[in-house]
Amino acid sequence: MRQTKKLLGYSPPPRTHFLWWCAAILCSLLSIAVIITGIVVFVGYLVIHPRIPVISVVDAHLLHFNYDGAGILVTQINIVVRSQNDNMKAHAGFSNFNLELFFDGIRIAVLSTAAPYEVKKNSSVDFNYDYTSDPIPLSPEQMEDVDAYLKEDEVRFDLKGGVRARWRVGVVGSFRFLCSLNCQLRFHPANGTYISRRCSSKAK
Repeated sequence: MRQTKKLLGYSPPPRTHFLWWCAAILCSLLSIAVIITGIVVFVGYLVIHPRIPVISVVDAHLLHFNYDGAGILVTQINIVVRSQNDNMKAHAGFSNFNLELFFDGIRIAVLSTAAPYEVKKNSSVDFNYDYTSDPIPLSPEQMEDVDAYLKEDEVRFDLKGGVRARWRVGVVGSFRFLCSLNCQLRFHPANGTYISRRCSSKAK
């Protein structure tokens, strides 16, 4: 007869607790849900192919530019800023609209909106700003710059700032952008004509 040798100290491995199995299954389901959501968003983005909303200067006019021998400048300028939403399937929301107008390093105006606003899909909204400055005392160096501008018949202003834009499309979700504007506006002071050039925002 064979003798069976018993293994001393042997015990069966502990069974995995039921709650651990539940946690593992739940984590797997969540992972699958995240992957599916990512695929849906990616496919939706490719299908809709959304365009980032932009702001741009579409027209302007130098209504008044008076500079006297004492170095005091008074200017009046009209600027039309357009908020453009080229998305065919989504409204765009704009907020924190703030643009600053500079002349030779001097901030002379702030262009803003009183409240957030929306632009319907494939549409635009224009804001017409008409600003007359207070008398601006110029330094000797700035007076030399103005003399040079008048001789060239070309006055330059800097427009800087931006707006926060947001659009949302169904399952694709909500996307936010900072539309930053930084460009130079040029005019012929003799007749106030705007020298048209591209002045549109870049998204960040």
